[in-house]
Amino acid sequence: MGESLAENVVYRNVYEFAIGAFGSDLAWLAYAIATFSLVFLFVNVLMLLATFYTWAERRLLGRFTNRLGPNRAGPFGLLQALADAVKLLTKEDIVPRNADRWVFNIAPIVMLASVLMAMGVVPLGKNTFLADLNIGLLYLVAVSGLGSIAVLMAGYASANKFSTFGAMRAAAVLISYEIPLVMSLLAITILSGSMSLIDVVEAQSIPFLLVTPMGALIFLTAMSAELNRSPFDITEGESEIVAGYLTEYSGMKFGTFMLAEFAALIVSGAVFAVLFLQGWKWAFLPSHVWMLLKVGFFALLATWVRSTLPRLRPDQILSFAWKFLFPLSLINVLALSVQRLVFADDHGNLQQSDLWIMALSNWILTLFVIPILIRLTNRSSKISTERTIELQLGKGV
Repeated sequence: MGESLAENVVYRNVYEFAIGAFGSDLAWLAYAIATFSLVFLFVNVLMLLATFYTWAERRLLGRFTNRLGPNRAGPFGLLQALADAVKLLTKEDIVPRNADRWVFNIAPIVMLASVLMAMGVVPLGKNTFLADLNIGLLYLVAVSGLGSIAVLMAGYASANKFSTFGAMRAAAVLISYEIPLVMSLLAITILSGSMSLIDVVEAQSIPFLLVTPMGALIFLTAMSAELNRSPFDITEGESEIVAGYLTEYSGMKFGTFMLAEFAALIVSGAVFAVLFLQGWKWAFLPSHVWMLLKVGFFALLATWVRSTLPRLRPDQILSFAWKFLFPLSLINVLALSVQRLVFADDHGNLQQSDLWIMALSNWILTLFVIPILIRLTNRSSKISTERTIELQLGKGV
């Protein structure tokens, strides 16, 4: 049993039980059983949470828009997700005649696989994780890109113009928002001195949400765009391009895409809790319950934003990324780098008092920088709009 896995309470208990049952001569079998049990637990917990969130979001959206939401299947509509799954399983699986069948069928699997792979390095509680990688943040960036590749695969393979439009929009959003997202993760690496998610939690004597509010804002915004959440949901804008890359999908393939989308939001909430909210630390409840409450807070915030803000135009989304988020992320990384050089001791460590001083200075910087960037962005957009109108009038449009 590896040193890293030995710290995992679930794996250790299953491994010791299997060793007691089969003996040390079959240690390989105990290792296989413990590993399978751990992966099985993580995957199914994520799928159950994603399924529950489909119901919770629909109920919340109903309340936000003065409706009831699901209320027919089971008490309070709790069985609605199960009813939807049965309906999707019984629907006919239709593949367009001109579609690239192999790519068309693999795309939903790639989408779901990217979410499950990302979950592998996210701790769900104290000593509860699949892997503690020393490049955990870099690993998250790598596997999160698979979801966008799956969208491109679905759009290309569908042989449908609306699907292609949705896929190209996804590519544009990915390129635009991936850079601010990576810069926000770089800020966390600067603060913690490590890319391991376990080390990031241990480094938070105070929540990094207080230390780097700009980083938290950038992460939330960029992650919303990556997840195709409102107001950035142009990839499947039903009022413009039918359903985008999902136009030709039906049955459980469509259901797999939806399950992956909701599961991705749960994983993103867990990552946000780990990076900015101290993960499982300072829990007055069991660490797993405490972690789940933080993920629930993130999901509630995402639902609130979805029900409040209208969808933006593609040019507004890209302009916001390049003219506002990107400069803000550069300022955030530069400020944290300077602060670490000033406050870190000879061993590169930051004390709690240092973090409080950094938090105060970063809040002042945030309140000063954001209004300036907003003004500059609005001014640039106004000039661009006026120039477009002039060109159109010059052409007699």
